[in-house]
Amino acid sequence: MSSQSPSRNHYPWLSLRVPPLVLAALFAITMWSLPALLSIMIPGVWIVACALAMAGGSLCMAGVLAFRHANTTVNPTNPEASTALVVCGVYRLTRNPMYLGFALLLLALAVWLGKMSAILLVPLFVAYLQHFQIRPEEDALRARFGVSFDIYCQQVRRWL
Repeated sequence: MSSQSPSRNHYPWLSLRVPPLVLAALFAITMWSLPALLSIMIPGVWIVACALAMAGGSLCMAGVLAFRHANTTVNPTNPEASTALVVCGVYRLTRNPMYLGFALLLLALAVWLGKMSAILLVPLFVAYLQHFQIRPEEDALRARFGVSFDIYCQQVRRWL
């Protein structure tokens, strides 16, 4: 058994329920609809937003392609169906490239919108993912792959 403690999820009915892509879309819609209470204007904001979006999109695609190459599921609501522990490619840099990519895409949107309120939602998105998606996924992967998953966790950070 792992030396790490199991997840303490106080809301198990939320765990693995909202697909991260849907969650990201909901956050994006919320960001768009927020009032601009504190605006931030950065010269060349579109360059910063585009760079963040390209980095985020690239991470998402690299993660999906690595899963496809390994012939394992990309379905985030059913990690028990994983047939392979993907530890190569972008997964040598981060255990969650798709989720990191979503966070960068949301940050890109927030920067482009120039709303401080939207930027403040990015950490909330990350916290939700951490608690209700990533930790339950890790529990499932630990149960499925055992020591191999523990070794991987020791070698690669959850985010960066």
